[in-house]
Amino acid sequence: MDAFLENAARAKWRGVLGINIGKNFDTPMERAADDYVACLEKVCTAASYVTINISSPNTKGLRGLQDKAVLDALLGRIVTARDRLADRHGRRVPLALKIAPDLDATQIADIAATVRAQRIDALIATNTSLSRAGVEGLPHAEEQGGLSGAPIKAHATAVLAALARELAGEVPLIGAGGILSGADAAEKAAAGASLVQLYTGLIYRGPALVRECVRAMDRQPA
Repeated sequence: MDAFLENAARAKWRGVLGINIGKNFDTPMERAADDYVACLEKVCTAASYVTINISSPNTKGLRGLQDKAVLDALLGRIVTARDRLADRHGRRVPLALKIAPDLDATQIADIAATVRAQRIDALIATNTSLSRAGVEGLPHAEEQGGLSGAPIKAHATAVLAALARELAGEVPLIGAGGILSGADAAEKAAAGASLVQLYTGLIYRGPALVRECVRAMDRQPA
């Protein structure tokens, strides 16, 4: 965290800075909250908002934090720490929760209810997928890790739309997963996203994709 913050301080960027936090791969699950709180304490004064990442497929067992009781306890610890830090620094840093696309309807409803109860500021839907639907039989399809890009677009958008129905505008949603064009960004907005997040699309399309997405979302009806 110290090395990261030194790098961030040297950057010329002075716009919105979201900082993603998670637990170390070798931290026992029963101590996961300790890692999140330690990270939050380090980054809270540098971040415009902090993402609580409980959905990276590359940290063994991390997605178990999405279970209802575990998530409620985790977010309770983090929110308590955030409020304590707000009193200390005079600034309340917003918290966003980033979830996986590999969720069923019951899990989505449970996450929405927990986010509402804990007053989390935003939800990011979604991270990469453990599914290989859409790439079956292709070279390297069976390699480990999260699948991103076009193959997960429909699934990620379906989770986003389900969250939008559950939350009914109470919590801002950030759409992610499979955005490779302005039309894809507009589709996320139509599904309930207030903002979108790009990752794989930047590799294939470059920075011009950002302008294209902004223009497409500006054309969306209010």
